[in-house]
Amino acid sequence: MSGLFYLADMAVEEKRAWIMLLVTLCSYAAYVATVLGGAGSGPLTAAPYRAALLWSVGLAIAASVVLHIAVSIAAKEGGRQKDQRDREIHRFGDHVGQSFLAIGGVAVLVLAMARADHFWIANAAYLAFVLSALFGSAAKIDAYRRGFGPW
Repeated sequence: MSGLFYLADMAVEEKRAWIMLLVTLCSYAAYVATVLGGAGSGPLTAAPYRAALLWSVGLAIAASVVLHIAVSIAAKEGGRQKDQRDREIHRFGDHVGQSFLAIGGVAVLVLAMARADHFWIANAAYLAFVLSALFGSAAKIDAYRRGFGPW
């Protein structure tokens, strides 16, 4: 049977990257849908976003923690050990993700200096964190799927 991946064949760290990617996508999509739905026909900046943002982030953190624990418990004893390849892939993915945090930080500063509405500043910061998690996780997954370094 061919397919993109088999859950049983994945390293624990790859599973964690998938968890981060999927939880981030789902929580951000729910946040955007909630904010857009709350805006109605009025201006987007008038939409109630604070509670939705806090719930989205809080639930994403909780889901991620629970899923990481479940993956760790389900892993075989030897599968929980990180080897050099896992550490290098993790570092690579973090570097990719951190670049989006830096870009987002600059965007937030520019918006603040331009005296943009708090809605835009908060959403730019949240988007930076989302892009960091998505691209960092995608880089890790790609490294596990296609290979990384001399491995």
